[in-house]
Amino acid sequence: MITTPVDDQVYPVIWQDDHVLLIDQNQLPQRYIVVTIHRCDDMVTAINSLIVRGAPAIGIAAAYGMYLGAQEIETDDRTLFLEALEGVAKKLRRTRPSKANLSWAIDRMLKTVRQTDGAVSHLKKVLLETAQVLHAEDIQTCRAIGDHGLSALPDEPSKLTLFTHCNHGALATAGYGTSLGVVRSAWREGRLARVYVGETRPRLQGTRLTAWECVQEGIPVTVVTDSMAAYCMQQGLIDAVLVGADRIAANGDTVTKIGAYGLALLSKAHDVPFFVAAPLSTVDFSLTEGSQIQIEQHHPAEIYQIGETIISPAGAEYYNPASDLTPAHLITSIITEHGVVKPGELHQLEARKVV
Repeated sequence: MITTPVDDQVYPVIWQDDHVLLIDQNQLPQRYIVVTIHRCDDMVTAINSLIVRGAPAIGIAAAYGMYLGAQEIETDDRTLFLEALEGVAKKLRRTRPSKANLSWAIDRMLKTVRQTDGAVSHLKKVLLETAQVLHAEDIQTCRAIGDHGLSALPDEPSKLTLFTHCNHGALATAGYGTSLGVVRSAWREGRLARVYVGETRPRLQGTRLTAWECVQEGIPVTVVTDSMAAYCMQQGLIDAVLVGADRIAANGDTVTKIGAYGLALLSKAHDVPFFVAAPLSTVDFSLTEGSQIQIEQHHPAEIYQIGETIISPAGAEYYNPASDLTPAHLITSIITEHGVVKPGELHQLEARKVV
């Protein structure tokens, strides 16, 4: 993989000629760098190392990874090609198993190519076209989520102060964002006074990425440490909390960035609406409840080290779950591209999910 600077447009995944460009999100906000991906193995590395992150963006990256992997399969035999493609899919699935959009995108790529007749060269072309369709659909989906989210927000005050956690913005999707998409729509319509951004330890996606996106667009943003959220609510500073999702069970239980569960409890205690904004592809209707969702464990260095600085003593032990589970009863509503529903009403949208 090689890195090259690009312009300041916020598109985390770009298809260009015969390769993928990814914004290296580990470098933000200090440097705006893209990584050039020519091979499937490079895409696996990019997903594993969090160069690309956010469930929708990972799904799109994996779809292109499927095509790049297909390009490396040297056979004209359809059966052998499909068998090899299953191996590509398996490799990509192992990267971030908690991200529902990852498996959804891979399944859709496989389903499309299995249902397509023609030579292997044609199947490869269809894989690229399908990845590009998924890419374009996600931008439309995020804008729909943002606009539907406006209807879910409190009517008063006329200009709202919202709180977000982690980054579920343009950098986590094809563009615009899910929970930050709602913020963008509120800003566009003159309904946003300010957005408070929790720093989101241990990788600081809130302060590094969400705040960076807001600054790029002139959205008023205040960064606070995660431990300040309760005080902000106690002081009446927050009108609603918005988070994204990694995977949502059929009953509305939601797995997302670690710390969201605590925010949901705080919101309940302070009578502040708590919203989850996510595409329908994030809902796993095969899971009846959130306890069935696997929680990833990340490297302990995320806790004991910031940049090159060690901040914890030698000999300490660390526990670093990447996500947590917010029970459905703590969620006010789930905002999707098909509208806003109560967690227990998700089943009403199941028929609309593209599989």
